[in-house]
Amino acid sequence: MIVIPAIDLMNGQCVRLSQGDFETQTVYSQDPVATARNFEAKGFTHLHMVDLDGAKARFPKHLHILKAVTDATRLFIDFSGGIRSLQQAKEVFSQGASAITIGSMAVNDAETTYTIIDTFGPEKVILGADVKGEFIATAGWLEQSDKNIFSFLDFWLEKGFRKVMITDVSKDGMMQGPSTPLYKSVLKRFPSVQLIASGGIASVENIEDLNIIGCYGTITGKALYENKLDDAALQKFLKQ
Repeated sequence: MIVIPAIDLMNGQCVRLSQGDFETQTVYSQDPVATARNFEAKGFTHLHMVDLDGAKARFPKHLHILKAVTDATRLFIDFSGGIRSLQQAKEVFSQGASAITIGSMAVNDAETTYTIIDTFGPEKVILGADVKGEFIATAGWLEQSDKNIFSFLDFWLEKGFRKVMITDVSKDGMMQGPSTPLYKSVLKRFPSVQLIASGGIASVENIEDLNIIGCYGTITGKALYENKLDDAALQKFLKQ
């Protein structure tokens, strides 16, 4: 299983929110490039970069930081936040992203989503599903749709997606443990999906639990920034 650190961007800074609330931001670094380099130095190979300002604005606003990080590291970076068109997806890739994660657009614009996955392929396009309860949230978690997570996955996995990143908004930034029962249910129903779990990681034991149930990867942010994860215990995941 891959352990993937997160950099969430607001006003050019690395921040974390609690339960997706933009009023609860905590700034952890004013230098995203140095933060990414530090992750790489610790042995991480992947990075999840979220443009929170872009998600609100509905277009990416931190592509210059994406470019700076891709120039400074060899990390596999998946970028999300504000991508609403094929042209914007092309711009994100042109700045060095290895993959993109599409969430809100998959809810609101199926036609463009089809075009993007057809253009770039399932290895470069990750389906993002941010959930409140079992319903999909969009626009940086500011809006809640009437789409159930299971029907949402039923629809899109048939259309070619292989990797899915599921974030339980109620868990994100709370460090109270991930939504392991939800992920277990998803994997039982969709055993071939490459599931990336996000939200709530508080310990290496949480990561072990997700590995046991068959997750492809997990995102961690606050627990890393606050040094809650033992570096030595993480090594077996980083070496994979």
